[in-house]
Amino acid sequence: QAGWLVGVYAACQLISGPLLGRLSDHMGRKPLLIVSQVGTFIGFLITANANYLWLVFVGRIIDGCTAGNLSLAQAYISDVTKPEERAKSFGIIGIAFAMGFLLGPAISGFLAQFDYTYPVFGAATLSFISILTTWRLLPSVKPGGDPGARRLSVFDWASYAAYFRQPLLSSRLWQFFLFSLGFAIFTSGMPLFLERRLTWDGMPFGPKQVGYTWALAGFFGIFWQGPALGKMAKRFGEALLNRAGFLGYVAGYLILAFCQSIAQLGAATAFMSMGSLVRPALTSLITQATSREEQGVVLGLTQSLTSVSLIIGPLVSGYLIEHELLTAWGLSATVIALLGLILAMRPAHRAAD
Repeated sequence: QAGWLVGVYAACQLISGPLLGRLSDHMGRKPLLIVSQVGTFIGFLITANANYLWLVFVGRIIDGCTAGNLSLAQAYISDVTKPEERAKSFGIIGIAFAMGFLLGPAISGFLAQFDYTYPVFGAATLSFISILTTWRLLPSVKPGGDPGARRLSVFDWASYAAYFRQPLLSSRLWQFFLFSLGFAIFTSGMPLFLERRLTWDGMPFGPKQVGYTWALAGFFGIFWQGPALGKMAKRFGEALLNRAGFLGYVAGYLILAFCQSIAQLGAATAFMSMGSLVRPALTSLITQATSREEQGVVLGLTQSLTSVSLIIGPLVSGYLIEHELLTAWGLSATVIALLGLILAMRPAHRAAD
């Protein structure tokens, strides 16, 4: 059931991502961002109060159909920042994710000891606070671009596919998909892999040890996406940071595939954390390859690519780990990250040919 819940959410997000993005290109980011946050809040409330499994699915479907928080927030940032400052700004979102890895499991674990619904109610409370914060504090900003530009229908599906025929943008979208797919394989299979491969005090790795591993990854992620990111982007450029991030994933996944000790796990985590450079750098590159009046829809497409990855990744991980192909699991993520690195190594002028 857990796999189906993830799949249903991702399938709904796959469709809703570009739709919400295009609507935000027409109507502005703030109204759609609030709609997205309200959907998340309602989904959490239904899930927390669900007495039947089908209600849990309803909660996830509602959340998935309005799931545009990340892409809409990124589009807003793109509207209000200069291209050379976007990687730094997108890195702040990465820090938020890293803080979530650090604090989220700890808070959920503490609340769950009292009642399993408490973590969900806690998430709903945070979601409600985010709605109030967006409504009261976030200034309304009109999307950039030419107001006389042709407005495409929200349901013009062929127009979404057309973005994959723009050479430079297409290359970066495929890189984003490969990054997301490798990461989905890694995150969905990591707990089961560690349980089968490593021990702690003579016992297989359990939730506590996996939580420590996520916390370490979150700590490293804050380092890479912190104040230094803006300086690195100005000095080296987003393209080089993107390549360095993919290289970090290749090295980290490869070490993990053959991991047999805690020290090797630490080394793999350190290298993989360098991969956290990919999302802010690559997202900045994607916005720079997109006209300002289409920022929302294209960033919505990246969310749809993430959804596809969340559907495929757990299936790949589940199959490989269930059949005890632990090294193959790590190598599959390695190969996918390597393909992303190869694409990232192509000069921009060649990708645009």
